[in-house]
Amino acid sequence: MIALKGIISLFLVITVGVYASKKRIISSEMNKNLTDLLMNITMPLLIISSFNMKLNDELRSNIIKCFFYSFITLFIAVILSWLLLKPVKKDNKYLIQFSNVFSNCGFMGFPVIEGLYGKEGLIYASIFNVGFTILVWTYGIGLFTGGINKENIKKVAKNPSIVAVLIGIFIMVFKIEVPVIIMSPIEMVGGMTSALSMIIIGVILANTDFKEQMKDWSLYYGASIKLLGVPLVMCFLLSFLPGPTKVIKIIVLLHAMPTAAMLPIFAENFGRDKGYASMMLFVTTLGSIVTFPIILMIVT
Repeated sequence: MIALKGIISLFLVITVGVYASKKRIISSEMNKNLTDLLMNITMPLLIISSFNMKLNDELRSNIIKCFFYSFITLFIAVILSWLLLKPVKKDNKYLIQFSNVFSNCGFMGFPVIEGLYGKEGLIYASIFNVGFTILVWTYGIGLFTGGINKENIKKVAKNPSIVAVLIGIFIMVFKIEVPVIIMSPIEMVGGMTSALSMIIIGVILANTDFKEQMKDWSLYYGASIKLLGVPLVMCFLLSFLPGPTKVIKIIVLLHAMPTAAMLPIFAENFGRDKGYASMMLFVTTLGSIVTFPIILMIVT
């Protein structure tokens, strides 16, 4: 019940973003700047602060397993979605494929997992995000461009979240005592991530023109795969793997998040159907209010 209240609270913050957009307090251009602030500053600092804890044998083992399990489940999501989307004959089926594979594990996943499992949970979410980032800038971009190029692979190494994970692991492994005067502002700025990410999502949703897309059955079919099909299959398959239940639960919950906010951003950048991509984000985000608590109850 406490977890559910926390999730509902986060969703309510989304309405702040919707309100700010409707009242023209936050414009689309300003929201892009806020997204840059989140991706390049607050989220990396949140990741670094989460690693500010003692490393023991159990945590080390959990991190390694989380790393491998994350890649396994992401590849399973690719294959599972491809199979389940066979009935869809739309030209923009690749948008649904992207949606089903890539969850909103950063903007929404980090604050939810931190609320449920604390700093340790955030560490595992950060490790999952490493695999997510590598795949989104290779396979994900390839869905829009029809191939993978070296420039996108270079972006993986320069991604602020990846760099933050490496810094965090370095601090943890070598037991570096970061002075309070430094760690305190890192935690303070990193703590902005939850509210900021929800506001950004609210602004994106407020600018979605969904009237044209509401009658498209493929949206709801794709959303049902994303929110229920993929996480339920992951829950079943991961139950056969050895490992800490906490790591497995977190990976399943991250797959149960709505579509990555990057979907409409990529669609706009590559001249694809931004309206459909934005609507997929809207439907999965709204639908997750109902489906995520169901998945949460199943895994717990």
